[in-house]
Amino acid sequence: MPGYSVLEKQQLMALGTAIRQFREALGWSQEQLAERVELHRTYIGGVERGERNLCLLNILVIAKAMGMSPGRLIDRAFPDHAASTPHIPAAATPEDESDDC
Repeated sequence: MPGYSVLEKQQLMALGTAIRQFREALGWSQEQLAERVELHRTYIGGVERGERNLCLLNILVIAKAMGMSPGRLIDRAFPDHAASTPHIPAAATPEDESDDC
């Protein structure tokens, strides 16, 4: 994966592993998940291997298809981070809301 740091590669792998674990727990093939989320099977495979960087919209649609919140998926991928992240009140959102990814 050119262009990604070691940490970024580890993070992509952790998220991909979490998606694979939930998919397998549902008894779905990569193709079945891909059909449910209207993405190509090879994209799902790349995500699960940590080779593809998911955008937020794809995380949302994958989590919804698997019947869970995106937070649950993220918590599975990064359990240490979930336990150490402080709660930020909704009123503390940044004023500069950009549509840029």
